[in-house]
Amino acid sequence: MFTIHRSERADALVDALVEVVATPLPDPFATEVVAVPTRGVERWLTHRLGATVGASPGRADGVCANVEFPFPGRLVGDVLAVATGVDRDEDPWRPERLVWPVLSVLDACAGEPWLRMVGAHLGVRGADDPALDGHDGLRRRRRHPAARHIAELFDRYGVFRPAMVLAWLDRTATDDRDDPDLPADARWQPELLRRVRDHLGVASPPERIADACHRLRAGAVDLDGVLPERVSLFGLTRLPTTYLEVLRALAVQRDVHLYALHPSLALWDRIATDHPDAVPLVAAGLPRVADPTRRVPRHPLLATWAHDSREMQLVLSAAAEADVAHRPTTAPREADALLARLQQGIRDDQPVAVRPLPSAPGDRSVQVHACHGRGRQVEVLRDAICHLLADDP
Repeated sequence: MFTIHRSERADALVDALVEVVATPLPDPFATEVVAVPTRGVERWLTHRLGATVGASPGRADGVCANVEFPFPGRLVGDVLAVATGVDRDEDPWRPERLVWPVLSVLDACAGEPWLRMVGAHLGVRGADDPALDGHDGLRRRRRHPAARHIAELFDRYGVFRPAMVLAWLDRTATDDRDDPDLPADARWQPELLRRVRDHLGVASPPERIADACHRLRAGAVDLDGVLPERVSLFGLTRLPTTYLEVLRALAVQRDVHLYALHPSLALWDRIATDHPDAVPLVAAGLPRVADPTRRVPRHPLLATWAHDSREMQLVLSAAAEADVAHRPTTAPREADALLARLQQGIRDDQPVAVRPLPSAPGDRSVQVHACHGRGRQVEVLRDAICHLLADDP
């Protein structure tokens, strides 16, 4: 079963996570898996779970033990490794391993016409190019950094644009020249990808995903010993469609819980009601400039700061079989404070009509500090937080 937990605040999502993990797994020795985007989120979750799970009434003496916090890519990669039979650490398409095949293909093809631009950048020229100049020896030192960058590009293409990679692999150099959407200075990339694919002789990750998801849905993959009966993902700001596809297939055999932050329930409902046609477009690789929902937010802060959450909502909307549970937030201690009113306006997606907002005397819930440089901004922010902690028992 696939369940999406949604809230405007991270602490409310933690409460939902605590309720889920408080139910023991069928195997008492199984490790709880909670995928997180950063190690900072892991440390925060560890403290919150440790203060809540198993705590005595009125006390924060709980425990957080036997919990694993992998990155989402590692979690999805482990599932795909079992489903495809390709060990993740031995996969030649991993960026750190792909560098050397890319470098081999660059060395073998750098003088060919289709790779002329890259060859000039790397100091390798074809037979019809001018003689070597004095800088070509220095340019050759770029070979490894360039191969590393290209390997990382191909990896990101496979994660975020799998349909594009599959289309590149199915066509020829003539198709690349006739493609109006492919810039002239990028037409070497599809051909290089095909050459690398032929050099490796191993299917690329986008080519494996469809079969892996089919086997997961059919129950043909033995996940015992790999994942527990329950898997959680917390605090993700973005979710590639490839990850969602694997998670939806995994949900046939496991309980998958996704805890997603979204600043405005009103914005979520309006996008879901007014733009249902955007979901299939996202699945097909919708360009950001063509996104019909980018002008939906009414509040200026949502319009500028809510790009990631709005785009992730469109990706999640493709999971039609998922259960969506909204977690309400608690009322602020000072409901009339300027900060509380600004937050309420964001939740309701209603722009502020009065400028500036009137505030009560002594209301310092919103402060603006003028600082020179980012380093000084961090210092002032630290001082402001320390003052708040010192003033609040």
